[in-house]
Parts: sequence; structure tokens; C-alpha cells
Amino acid sequence: MKRFLNTLYKKQSSIYRIFLFLCTTVLIVYLFPKGGIFKYELTKGKPWQYENLYAPFDFAIAKTATEIETEKKRITDNVIPYFEYDTVIANSAKELYDKAFSNYLKVFDQSSAKDQAKLFGRILLNDIYRYGVLYEEYTYNDQRQIFLNKGNTAEAITYSQILTPQALTKIINSRIDKSEYAKFKSDYVSLFYDLIKPNVRLNEKLTQSALDNELTKVLTTRGGISRGSRIIAKGEVVEGDKLQILNSLKAEYESQVWSDKNFYWIVLGYCFLVSLALMMLLLFIKKYRADIYENNTQVTFIFFNVLFMVLITTLVIKYKSEYIYVVPLCILPLILKAFFDSRLGLFTHVITVLILGFVVPNSYEYMFLQIIAGIVTILTISESFKRANLFISVGQITLIYILAYISFHVIHEGSISNIDWVTVGLFIISGFATLIVHPLIYAYEKVFGLISDVSLLELSDTNSALLKELSNKAPGTFHHSLNVANIAEAAANEIGANAMLVRVGALYHDIGKMANPTYFTENQSASGNAHDVLSPKESAKIIINHVIRGIEIAKKHNLPDRIIDFIRTHHGTSTVYYFYSKEKENNENANIKDFQYPGPRPFSKETAILMMSDSVEAASKSLKNPTSSLIDSFVEKIVSKQMENDQFLNANITFKEIQQIKKVFKRKLTNIYHLRIEYPE
Repeated sequence: MKRFLNTLYKKQSSIYRIFLFLCTTVLIVYLFPKGGIFKYELTKGKPWQYENLYAPFDFAIAKTATEIETEKKRITDNVIPYFEYDTVIANSAKELYDKAFSNYLKVFDQSSAKDQAKLFGRILLNDIYRYGVLYEEYTYNDQRQIFLNKGNTAEAITYSQILTPQALTKIINSRIDKSEYAKFKSDYVSLFYDLIKPNVRLNEKLTQSALDNELTKVLTTRGGISRGSRIIAKGEVVEGDKLQILNSLKAEYESQVWSDKNFYWIVLGYCFLVSLALMMLLLFIKKYRADIYENNTQVTFIFFNVLFMVLITTLVIKYKSEYIYVVPLCILPLILKAFFDSRLGLFTHVITVLILGFVVPNSYEYMFLQIIAGIVTILTISESFKRANLFISVGQITLIYILAYISFHVIHEGSISNIDWVTVGLFIISGFATLIVHPLIYAYEKVFGLISDVSLLELSDTNSALLKELSNKAPGTFHHSLNVANIAEAAANEIGANAMLVRVGALYHDIGKMANPTYFTENQSASGNAHDVLSPKESAKIIINHVIRGIEIAKKHNLPDRIIDFIRTHHGTSTVYYFYSKEKENNENANIKDFQYPGPRPFSKETAILMMSDSVEAASKSLKNPTSSLIDSFVEKIVSKQMENDQFLNANITFKEIQQIKKVFKRKLTNIYHLRIEYPE
């Protein structure tokens, strides 16, 4: 049991990666839309590349979205609206008519004339309220059939039979003008103006219910294909009815395949394919980015970003698949390039696109567009900490998206006249959404403890509080750090290492000397040496402790771990040889371990470069009357000694790169110590 627990403890890092791999696979498959995958790729306008296709089962031909929308619009335009007739208002107007007539038309004294005039008005009022008066006008055609509800009965009439306010005025004027009472027109108009009130309005609820009832009758299919019938022959162009039949077969096939019986087999297939893609990503990291592979936080970060992009894309597919291109997938290579490098960013992007190819519509077109956009992202973005570069890159990505989309459209449709400008707009929105990468990088830095070029740029500011404190307490060390930073940055650029990271590491590598600045040569004055009153062992301990104190100060000021790595490794396991030799003069049994730095040794190109730069720059101060040949031999001697002591054994740096670095050191030091001519006094 104990042996098992020990093995488990030793393998915990590998176990975690396996667990992460399995969890990511399961979550991605869980996010996938539930449906099978049609085994043929349909591309409009292209010849059918497969063998003759025969219907594997009976299926109906689905109508296109345009056909269904056209049919629904026709039904909507022709649905018979329901209007509600208010009998209370009509009866009230008729009841008030007799009383109101006497008040308005007092000119009629004779009973017979008055009765005739009153009868004329009553007939006109009855005619007006035969079908009623509308509260408001509607956009229906005059001959549009409608239903007029009066109580429990509905009468079919035309829309023009109901009077609008404008039609009401016309009919009153027309009837009075043609009658013998034309001279009393103003009295009649005043009478009707007070009596007549609108009493008909559209019954929206009933009309909508009727419309919904009709819309439910719309068939989504037209005709069908019998089993065994030939659908398309090899070489036929996929367009028109052929395309619609194939799409119908695809939809029916996917719905039939994803059944309770086949569910587990399909999920198993998805799991295998997704795990295969993620396995390729993991193997790539292990083979070409071993340092990242050994860092579980960084592996988790990469897998999290893949899962995050799959999550966003599948959500869009689920709720609005036509908006698929609004997802800013190019954020993925941008983020990975900011924290790692271009090759890893592009490889991860391609793997993510391959995974999404299982579920997106028009998978070939989608994958082509996204992979091309990812390549453009990697090739165009440089120095992402500069805001202008990001805007330029986003503009180029968006342009590539639009041009590639238009090209696909021309291939499919043979024309650019009917381009879907909404999709073009989605690409533009996606471009703007890509700009969220900067705040996202900042959030990732805080959550995962990573560091990007933007943060490195901020840390390289010599006006920062920590570097100002270093320049005040240990001005010699600060000047030394600046020189090391310049030399190391040039060396990193020469071999393609992270120059910005090396520069920042060089600026902070000696901050531990602030604790005891006078014990270090570069900060000592000519008046004396603080080590004169100490034993060699005590002096060595103070010198060695500047690494420990540097780590403590860095953590106190929340410097990133990658910068602390430079403080921890810049002396490796080297020996404070001066004090060791001094101790050995008095004690031949001196223990060399008392004079060695605790390490670890440099474990990357960048930390190895800093170690060489630090040693060369510090030792160069001892050169008197330096010449080109003296500088050459001096650099060779220091770097060779470090190599003999196996200081670069854990760093992924080659002999060729070390030779290139030494050339940079020689050139830089020659420029620093170049001879000047003597000017006459």
C-alpha cells in the first residue's frame, strides 16, 4: 500500500493531466448538439463527387425556409380579420335621436314635415350603424373580406362596408345634399356629430388566434422520395431541387440515427474523435513545448481556452446558428501567442476548429475561413502590447473573413448580386469582439498566474517603485542591471528567445542586494570594503543570500513567477570562488558547499542568457586597458567555465546558440569599451 501511495505521489502530475484530458473530452461531447452526422458533404454548386446515391428509406422533401416564409406571408395577408361590433353604443345613439332632433331642428313646426324630417334622419342613422363606425383606420383593402361580430353571430362583409371617420363624413354630406333637406345640412351635421360614436374595432386576439390556427396547417414538406429511388448521380451538380432533396435526406438521416438505440454508439464515436484531437494537442505540447507540458497550470489554461471557445460556439449553434460567425474564434491564437508562442497558438487554433467542424453547419466553409483567419492572426500580430498593432491585425482578419466569404458565395451562387450582407456584418462584429483580448489577457494573468508582453512592458518601466528603490539604495547594482538588460536583450534577439522577458528578468535579478548594498563591489566607495572585518564564510553567506532576499522582495511586491525564476537561477549552483579561495588559504579542508549558490540551474534559454550576461558584465569591470582580443578571450573563458560546471544542462539551449550569444557579448563589450583618441590639453 505504501509503495502504491508513493507511486501515486510521484505520478500525480501525469494523473492530473490524464484527468484534465478526460474531463475536457467529456465536457466537449456533452456540449455538442444532439444529432448524428450525415456521411456526405453537401456543397452547393459543386458536382457530386460520390457514387450514385439511392434513398436508404422513405422520406419527405422539406420545403426551403424561403418557401415556408412565402406561404406564411400569403396566409398572413389573406387571413380574415375579426371586428367587434358594440351594439350598446349603436342602440344608445338611436334612443337619443328623437330627443336630440327636437333640439337641433326646431324649424319644423308642422307635425307632418317634422315627422318626415325625423324619419329621414333615423333612416340615415340606421344605415350608418348597419355595419358600424370604426375607431381607427386599418391598412386592409376595401374589398378585403372580414367577419363582423354582433353578439354571438358573425357576418361576412367587406372592409369598405364599415365606415371610417372619413367615409362617415362623406356619406352624411352626400345623403343630405341629395335630399330635400339640403338647406338644413348644418343642423343635421351638428346633430350627427354629437350622436354618432365609433362602435367597431379589430378583435386582435380572435384574429391572431385564427391566423395561428391557419399557420399551424402550413406543411413543411412537399412530396416525398421512395426507398431505393435514385436521388443524385455521380457528377451531377448539387443545386436546385437536388440540393433540397439532399438536405431533406440529411435532416431525416441525422434525426433517425440519433435514437435511443444508437445514442451510446454515437456518443462513443464523438468521444473517440474529440479525444484523438485533444491527444494530438497534448502530444504536440509534450514533444515541442516540454516546459509547458510539465507545468499543469499552463496545460490547464490551454485546455480551458479550447473548451471555452467550444462552449461559446455550441451555444450560438443551439440558439441562433446563422450567427455562428459572430464568435471571435481568433481570440484563441491571440491569447496563446501572448502567453506562449505563435506555433502553439496556431496548432491549438487548428485543433479547436477541427473539433468544431463536427457540429457547425457548412463545416468545410467554416473550417477554411477559421483556419485562414487563424494563420493571418499569427502572421500579422507582432508586439501585441502595442494597441495600434492589435487594431491593424483585427482589420486584416476581418478583411480576410469578408473576402473569403464572398469568394465562397460566388462559387455557390455564381453571382455577387445576392450577397447576404447580414453575414458580412457578423464578420465586422466579430472583428470588434476580438478587441476584448486585452482585458481577457489581464484576467487570465490574475487567474492563472501567467505573464504577457503587456505586463512585461509595464514591469520594464524603470520608474516603477521597486526599481526606483533599487536605484536609490544600490545605484551601482541598478546601473549593472541596466547594462545586463541591454546585453541580454540583444543576445535573446539573436537566437529568437523572448527578448522582453529576458530584459525584465535582468532588471530585477539583483534586487536582493538592496538588503546589504555595501557588501557588493559595484556599490562600494573607495573608503573601504565591508568584507575586511568578516570571515570568508560570512562574506560568502551574505553574497549568496542576495538570491534568497531577492525572491522574498519579489514576492512581497507581487512580481510574476516567471520573473522570480530569473532571480532564483541567475547564479545557478556556481561558487563564490573569491571567498572560497580565501578560506582555503587558511583551511585546506574548507567545504565548497558553504560557498555555492543553492540553485536551481537555469532551465530555459532566457534564464541561461541572463546567467551568461550577468557574469560577463560583472567580470568585465575588472578589465584594464581592454582590447578586442582581450575581450574575446575573456568572454570565452567565462562562458566555457559555466558550461564545464554544467550550469546549462537543464536549459533547452544549443551549442550553436551559445556561440551566437558569445558573439553578441563580444560585440557589445567592444562597443562599451571602445578606445577614444587623446585630445591635446
